[in-house]
Amino acid sequence: MEFGITSLSIIPVRIKPEHISEQVTQLLFGELYAVHEKKNGWLRIEIAHDKYQGWIPASQFSEITEQQFRTLQDAPKAIAAELVQTVAHHEVSFPVLFGSNLYEFDGMNFKSGKEKFVYAGQAVVPGEVNAADHIKKLACKFLHAPYQWGGRSPFGIDCSGFTQVIFKLLGVNLSRDAYQQAEQGKLVNFINESREGDLAFFDNEENKITHTGIIIGDNQIIHASGKVRIDPIDHFGIFNKDMKKYSHRLRIIKRVL
Repeated sequence: MEFGITSLSIIPVRIKPEHISEQVTQLLFGELYAVHEKKNGWLRIEIAHDKYQGWIPASQFSEITEQQFRTLQDAPKAIAAELVQTVAHHEVSFPVLFGSNLYEFDGMNFKSGKEKFVYAGQAVVPGEVNAADHIKKLACKFLHAPYQWGGRSPFGIDCSGFTQVIFKLLGVNLSRDAYQQAEQGKLVNFINESREGDLAFFDNEENKITHTGIIIGDNQIIHASGKVRIDPIDHFGIFNKDMKKYSHRLRIIKRVL
C-alpha cells in the first residue's frame, strides 16, 4: 500500500475516477491518506482522519513512506485558522486554507513531509482552545461562503464539510457526512437544553438525515445552505429569514464537545 500527503492547497475527491464525476469531499493541505487502488491515472484513496474514500488524479499524488505516514499521524500539529494564508517554501509561495495541517508548528515555521515552510497566520493547536470561547468566532469566519457539494473550504463548502472543519480545530474528529456525524456524541433531548457548540441534524421527507449545523446560542444556528448563514432555530427546525418559512425539519441534537 502507498501513502500520501496533500501538498496542494486543496484536492477534489471524486466518487468515480474521472474529472466530470461528482465531488464528494476535498483534501486540505497537509491531510494524509492511503492509496487502495490505481486505475487509468486515478487513485482510490482513504482519508486518514475520517476514513472517507474517493478518487484523486495520480498527477496530484504526493507520496510519503508508511513510516512517515504513521509518524505524521501522531506528530504534534497546529491547524490553520485563517481563511486563506500564504505559506513560503524556498522561493515558492502558495495559499493554504482554514483547516490545513501544520506539523511541528512553532508559531512561524512548520513541516510537511520532509519540507520546511513558513506560515505567518493564525493557527490553533487542537484540544488547546476553549470551545465555549472560540466555536462561534471560528464558525462565523465562514459567513457567506458559498455552498458547494463536497466542499470543505471558504470558497465552497457543504453543511457537513463546514461542521467537520470547524470541529477539527477543536480537536474533534467528525465523520464526513451529516448522517454519519449524527451517530456521534451524546443525545440532547430538547432544543431548550441545547448549548452553544451542539450539532443539530435535520431530515427529509424520507426521514433520512440530510443536513446539519452548529447551534450558537440565542436560538440561532450557523449552517451551510446556499451559503454559510445564521438563522433562527426552534423545536420545529430552521426558520429561513429570507424565505420567511421553515427550510429544514429538526430531527436530533447531539453534543460532541
